[in-house]
Amino acid sequence: MRFLIVRTEIRAAADTDIVAAWAGGGRLRDETTAPEPRRQVVHAEDRDAALLLARALACVGAVRAGRHRVKVLPVEEADPGHLYRWDGS
Repeated sequence: MRFLIVRTEIRAAADTDIVAAWAGGGRLRDETTAPEPRRQVVHAEDRDAALLLARALACVGAVRAGRHRVKVLPVEEADPGHLYRWDGS
């Protein structure tokens, strides 16, 4: 399985937004509709390589200072028989 390693900026949240999210039972951030701005993207072919690259990116000063974060995301392999699927199935 392939992996995507992403270093993103952390968006600041106001205290009132945090309180409203907790009170309403909703989410403060929804990465599917409004992802954090990407700073760096790296691909890896296996999990061990992905974790090694994530550790290296975690040494960046902005990550250590809490301004950026590192995410490791699995990338699904496309079905070779259906490379161009437009019907949503």
